[in-house]
Amino acid sequence: MSKLITIYPQAIEHTKLKVYQDIDYYLETKAVLPSFAQYISERSHYIEQIWVNVWLNKSTNDVPKIEKKQFLSEKGYEVQGVDRKLINKLFRDEMREYQPFNTLNWVLENFEGQDEEWANRYEQAKQNYIKRQQEKRLEETKLHLEKEIDKAANIMIEENYQLLYLYVRHFVAKQLAADFKNNVKFKSVDTFALEEKLEEEGAFNPVSFTTVAAFFDELTGDIQKTLGWGRSYFEYETYFYVYEGLISDYLSELIPQKVFEELPINFRNKFFDTFHEQLSVSFVKGSIDDLLYDIVGIFLEDIQEEYVSDLLRLAEIPFDVTIHQEMLDRNLEERERRHAEEQAELQRKREEEERMMQDIFGEEYDPSSKRNVRYVLHIGETNTGKTHHALERMKQAESGLYLAPLRLLALEVHDKLNAEGTPCSLKTGEEEKIVPNAKHISCTVEMFHEKEYYHVVVIDEAQMITDKDRGFSWYKAITKANAEEVHIIGSRNSKEMLLELLGNAEIDINEYTRDTPLEVEPKKFDIKHVKKGDALICFSRRRVLEMASRLQNDGHSASMIYGSMPPETRKKQIELFNKGKTKVIVATDAIGMGLNLPIRRIVFLENEKFDGTRRRLLTSQEVKQIAGRAGRKGIYDVGKVAFTNDVKKMRSLLMQEDRPVQTFAIAPTNSVFERFQRYHHDLGTFFELWEKFKSPKGTKKASLTEERSLYQRIAGTEIEARLPLMDLYGFLHLPFSKNEGVLTRQWEETMYAIIHHEELPEPPVKEDSLEELELSYKAVGLHLLFLYRLEERTEAIYWERLREGISDKVQERLKTDIKKFVKKCKNCGKKLPWDHPFPTCDACYRTRFKKYWNEDE
Repeated sequence: MSKLITIYPQAIEHTKLKVYQDIDYYLETKAVLPSFAQYISERSHYIEQIWVNVWLNKSTNDVPKIEKKQFLSEKGYEVQGVDRKLINKLFRDEMREYQPFNTLNWVLENFEGQDEEWANRYEQAKQNYIKRQQEKRLEETKLHLEKEIDKAANIMIEENYQLLYLYVRHFVAKQLAADFKNNVKFKSVDTFALEEKLEEEGAFNPVSFTTVAAFFDELTGDIQKTLGWGRSYFEYETYFYVYEGLISDYLSELIPQKVFEELPINFRNKFFDTFHEQLSVSFVKGSIDDLLYDIVGIFLEDIQEEYVSDLLRLAEIPFDVTIHQEMLDRNLEERERRHAEEQAELQRKREEEERMMQDIFGEEYDPSSKRNVRYVLHIGETNTGKTHHALERMKQAESGLYLAPLRLLALEVHDKLNAEGTPCSLKTGEEEKIVPNAKHISCTVEMFHEKEYYHVVVIDEAQMITDKDRGFSWYKAITKANAEEVHIIGSRNSKEMLLELLGNAEIDINEYTRDTPLEVEPKKFDIKHVKKGDALICFSRRRVLEMASRLQNDGHSASMIYGSMPPETRKKQIELFNKGKTKVIVATDAIGMGLNLPIRRIVFLENEKFDGTRRRLLTSQEVKQIAGRAGRKGIYDVGKVAFTNDVKKMRSLLMQEDRPVQTFAIAPTNSVFERFQRYHHDLGTFFELWEKFKSPKGTKKASLTEERSLYQRIAGTEIEARLPLMDLYGFLHLPFSKNEGVLTRQWEETMYAIIHHEELPEPPVKEDSLEELELSYKAVGLHLLFLYRLEERTEAIYWERLREGISDKVQERLKTDIKKFVKKCKNCGKKLPWDHPFPTCDACYRTRFKKYWNEDE
């Protein structure tokens, strides 16, 4: 135990020192000399305790953990895997008995019978005490004098600020003139980007700087060390820090001298009487350190407001209080005049911009309908027949338009109407199926065009109007629909908002309730209890595939639905479930959007979902939307709902009354762009104005984040230069996954091909994995979006067939690749339980964090 041996004599010396201190403190408070025996009588208990305290603290703090464990192990203790706190406690207990030093015996040996030495100790202690008291009084007097100096300095600065500022102003003016003459300008870079080498731009041009503050942002070319958030770091130096130091140094000489000169004679005498030396400027400076620090900031603020041109003229004139004061007064007067003009110009521009904003956006988003349209609201829960009734009315009309939230739903309605004898075309942006003589069209809501007329328009899932990214498509369809009748299908909590949006229009309201009740199972769901007709819900593609794999390995045939799955593949998966060829279906929340399936029971495998920002608990409306798919009318008498955990909480979400939707999303319309082009012709300015535009009460602006991000890729390029503004925005607004790098590159390459009148580049198609097939499907879909927008329908037929082939391959891969998606620990590959909430097994988790626990020990 090398450390114990080293620190033992140190602890003894420390103990002796504390005993001497205790003796001195004891003796200095006594009016007459107490006997040594009296001291021992009063302080023996404390003396005996000194060693224990010193030794325990030193041994516990200085001996490393490994030596503590070794010591305890030799004593017979089990130390492997024992908590750090317990190790310290056991070691501390052992140290209490470790080679104790008899402090009391040592004191007796040194002082008992040594009366003369004891008396000398007493005299020395008393003298030290008196000396300390004198020093304390002197220090108190010094502090009092420093406060008087600080007070006098405050008064002096307040009364002479204008004069002091004239001095500082002239000093800065001369320094500024020298810097403009002698220094070079560097290209602007981030001050923290030290890896970026500075480039010289040549000499400074004073005319390019209006105020001193603008010059202070320039780089000096040096690197400085700075403190921030408790840490030091290096950055490129700006002139602000240079001048802050220069002004600080200047005032640190000027102000103490001025204060010193103004201090009264009686104060100087008092100082001399106290310290027996003359008052000095240095003492004054030390007394007002904090004041000097504060005043530098005030002067620096005022200097930054100065015009560079004023100071450069000032630098040429020798300092004279009267002349410089007159110049300052004139400069201030001129500055105020220019400031007033600048404010007036800013106000004029603001008012002009407000008029422009009013003209561009104006009444566009006034939530009330002013046209002669009959609106029919179909309000109710999921699976209540709302869409069926609206479609029946559309079938009866001479012409009709169905607007779906998903391509798959548009496809489903297209197939349904044609099968029932109503010719219906399909248009989704990525595909067109034109049925001869058809006067009905099924399409996605983004394909709505306000100039096309229909007798009946059906808008499905209208509560989506609140969606921050897509909601404006529903807003546009509802408010701009050109029809005799507009049928709007929505959830109960969207009713009040829809009524407010439609204003004084003619409105019929049809409200629907479920014929098949929902019943929540009281017990937590277990995978062993899966039954035919179950739909298992989770919130990621990976989890869907893992769960489907688990079910198939357990002998249960399963269909799958997730967001990136091609709609044709989804349709085939649904058909397998509908025809009973698969026992269960595993799906994401995409199942809640109007898909009619013979589901007996909805099982929530998760209660949370990632919404693009964070994982959060499902909302009541989300639970209702998904759970409502249980209990298909005509097949089941009751719809079952089950949860894997927190059954009570999730049941309350399902049963609670939803708060009415309060706001809906709005976005730019064609008429907005038309008015915008009276003033500007670039989308960059439009995005800036959209950001400034205040969304009317009851609405929220679409973020346009994806469009803006895509625009930044081509801003200032020939793409922007050659395309009309509305055409360019139309291309930015194409509905594809803009967060996929492959697709955004494809979009950009295609845009260049369009402006150069070249053949469109073929989309990248890879088939090595399920992920590559799904991405290839999206790439072909983006290519089709361009083809249909450019009205190249013949070319589109080939790519639709190719995409259908990719969809077939996805379907086949799902059969073969599903085995790869067994839920395994990402570290060791161990198979995980179906309901394990983490990507690693417990053993790997413990191993990973064991080192942190050991470090804590």
